[in-house]
Amino acid sequence: MRRLPFFGLLNYRSPMDGLLRHYQQIAKSMELIQGSLECYIEGGTCRDFHDLLMEVDRVENKADEIKRNIRNHLPRGLFMSVDKTLFFNCTRSQDNILDAGQEALNWLGMRTVLIPSEYRKGVLFFLDAVLVTVGLLEPALESTIELVHGTALDRLSVKEKIRAVRDAHHSAWKLRADLDSAIYNSEMDFKDIYQLLHFVDRLYSMSHNAEGCADILRAMIAR
Repeated sequence: MRRLPFFGLLNYRSPMDGLLRHYQQIAKSMELIQGSLECYIEGGTCRDFHDLLMEVDRVENKADEIKRNIRNHLPRGLFMSVDKTLFFNCTRSQDNILDAGQEALNWLGMRTVLIPSEYRKGVLFFLDAVLVTVGLLEPALESTIELVHGTALDRLSVKEKIRAVRDAHHSAWKLRADLDSAIYNSEMDFKDIYQLLHFVDRLYSMSHNAEGCADILRAMIAR
């Protein structure tokens, strides 16, 4: 339910709620990706990457289905609670998080690469920083939707949650720079270096797109 100028109280399902349903599919894929990558990095006996990719693909297809549904059922611009361009950009940024996660799996799964023990901790720290950034997007999204719908009025709290996403991304950025330097200057085979650098880049893209989505949320509530 939303109150609109001159139109009183209207009952309809807000497209903003679709953003949260779409994010929930991203959260499912992050759980799959986290467990598999941690196992791979630590050199354990992990599930088959082909099966994992198929499962992530199913989640991604569901996310695409939700995205198409909310885009195909948007109300007229007059009834949109936020700018339609910002809304489209937010769905695209969320979608890019999942796409980058799939690409990271593809890079790591194209051939087996043994990550030397001296770099495993750095890769795991970086992976955790990326997942923290993506995870913090959920409360930022929830609180933005509540503010836009008028069910919450604490703008400062919303901005703090959005800022937390940006801060987490900055931490991921610093870890990525250190990790890139360590891998590039290592004694690993060139093919391993090339593969790991692209893997790290795709993980970083997940964090980068989460931060981009947070910036769009900030624009949605700007006055």
